[in-house]
Amino acid sequence: MNELQVIQNMIYEVRGQQVMLDSDLAQLYQVETRALNQAVKRNIERFPEDFMFQLTDGEWAVISSQFVMTSRSKRPKSALPFAFTEHGILMLSSVLRSEVAIEASIKITRAFVAMRSLLLQSAIPMKLSELEMEIKNLRSEINDILSDQNDINEDTQAQLTAINQALAELSVSRRTEDKPRRPVGFIRHNAS
Repeated sequence: MNELQVIQNMIYEVRGQQVMLDSDLAQLYQVETRALNQAVKRNIERFPEDFMFQLTDGEWAVISSQFVMTSRSKRPKSALPFAFTEHGILMLSSVLRSEVAIEASIKITRAFVAMRSLLLQSAIPMKLSELEMEIKNLRSEINDILSDQNDINEDTQAQLTAINQALAELSVSRRTEDKPRRPVGFIRHNAS
């Protein structure tokens, strides 16, 4: 496994973001996790929540159960790890200011870029083909609806024409009838 893959294996998705944990970063920067976190706390204004956040118990349990991590046994139970986004990792290299930190930051940035590139290459063609298929399906459905509507309009028009013709014929036949009509109702017969 090359160095880039090792770093990519340390990148997790938490809260919809790709992050690295403080212990993994400390390992790459060749410092103790405690020292890394102290440097962050001394410069906390450089690490807003979109750069760094502390994991919850649940998030930490999920990550540590999915992956074999020796760092969980080394970390005190009360201390939850910090997760750093790509921007937080870049800021971290400026806080640590060592040659190792600079080199590690470059490698980490390349790992993030490679992952993003891989995701884009695999996701975009799939999304475009799905979108094209959806557009084709929608066009077909619209054409079917328009065709059905035209058929209904033609049928309705034919029925309305037939009704109007029948009404016209009835109207004409009533006018031409000169026969006296029989009264409607009961007829009384005289008893003689």
